[in-house]
Amino acid sequence: MKEKFNNRGICIWLTGLPCSGKTTIAKELSEQFEKASYQVKVFDGNEVRKTISKDLGFSKEDRIENMFRVAKLAKEFVEQGYIVICALISPYRNARNKIRKMFENGEFIEVFVDAPLRVCESRDIKNMYKKAREGLIENFTGINDPYEPPEMPEVHLKTDLLSIQECVYKILKFLNNQR
Repeated sequence: MKEKFNNRGICIWLTGLPCSGKTTIAKELSEQFEKASYQVKVFDGNEVRKTISKDLGFSKEDRIENMFRVAKLAKEFVEQGYIVICALISPYRNARNKIRKMFENGEFIEVFVDAPLRVCESRDIKNMYKKAREGLIENFTGINDPYEPPEMPEVHLKTDLLSIQECVYKILKFLNNQR
């Protein structure tokens, strides 16, 4: 087993609007870590909703519960030395800040995956934004439910301006500078 990253596990929490690029970045980042023989665990919001949170809806309370379920699992893996990548919309700043406090200093890296709403809508192959605008989906983040951007993320990625590789590079550069 490769030496733990910075002698410990770490949680990289990707937050942003739907279709901002969280899942794509998480997959590429995970591949980079796996190539370097790190132990990696990815929690993707869409997949989590099919497993540990399949009983939850999309009310504010359920969304926060979903975030905390993922955070608790992430913390367990971080304690085992894993690099954990969480790609969740996680729209509420206060909940993200509480999750940060669950981790030791330096174990939680908040990454704001930032794309303008119009760009996210143009990437939406499932037409979720369109359905939300038509009133067919309630509590859709960015349309009829708020997204509260991070105030001071460790990494801020403008995915309308950067390629996936550039985004991953920015995250890796930040992590390397923390060593």
